[in-house]
Amino acid sequence: MSAVDVAFHGLRQMISSGRLAAGQKFPPEAELCEELGVSRGSLREAVRMLSALRVIDSRHGSGTYVARLVPEEIVGTLALTVDLLPLAGLLEIYELRRVLEAHATSQAAARITDEQGRELLQLLDRMEATSDGHQASELDALFHSTIAAIAGNPTLATLLDVFRSRSRSYQIFDTADGKLIKATSDAGHRSITNALIARDPAAAYSAAAQHVAQTEHWLRLHQPPVSGAPERSVAPPAPSRGRSYRRRQLAGSADNQPHQ
Repeated sequence: MSAVDVAFHGLRQMISSGRLAAGQKFPPEAELCEELGVSRGSLREAVRMLSALRVIDSRHGSGTYVARLVPEEIVGTLALTVDLLPLAGLLEIYELRRVLEAHATSQAAARITDEQGRELLQLLDRMEATSDGHQASELDALFHSTIAAIAGNPTLATLLDVFRSRSRSYQIFDTADGKLIKATSDAGHRSITNALIARDPAAAYSAAAQHVAQTEHWLRLHQPPVSGAPERSVAPPAPSRGRSYRRRQLAGSADNQPHQ
């Protein structure tokens, strides 16, 4: 194990054991180096690694602190690795997304208000009306993130956003099935919305699971037939964008993005 690994896991142990609590300032650097048996350079590299994971908050002129350790913020760092997955790897986690998306939608059906139902109907109308692939994708992301927010679990909503963001990186509207894919997706969104407005958790669960499974079907259909072959039907992924960006860019460019 390298010195950086020793420092990294040593700091993790201090935090996970509760010795260093959320919001607490780290001991002096020299003290940590002596305890962990590492150099200042190795310790600082470990601190940078933990900062990337949002576990540590380095404040200029003040010192290094344990972050707030908010669950959804920690889960959000999964994007650092999930965003690296090729299509074949992404498809392996689709079973997780199918179950979690269905669960969140069923929870939303039990909590949705009349006002939230009207908001979803407006989003649905806009999705069905647009022929712009990019805008359809942005509205789709907003539709699903709104449902996850209604479900009431921010950590689950963030995890789904990570999964959904990566899958949206693959373009499927420019395939020969593009129009059919959108029509099928619109119908799936309509079924989900009807179940939510009816406040029927079982129907909402089923509709969401079927919708995600259909998206998985299209992605599998258009993946390269030979392992390692260039991805021709599904375009290479573009950099992922955060939820706040998507909410601001609903009237974005006409570049096609996948609809899920």
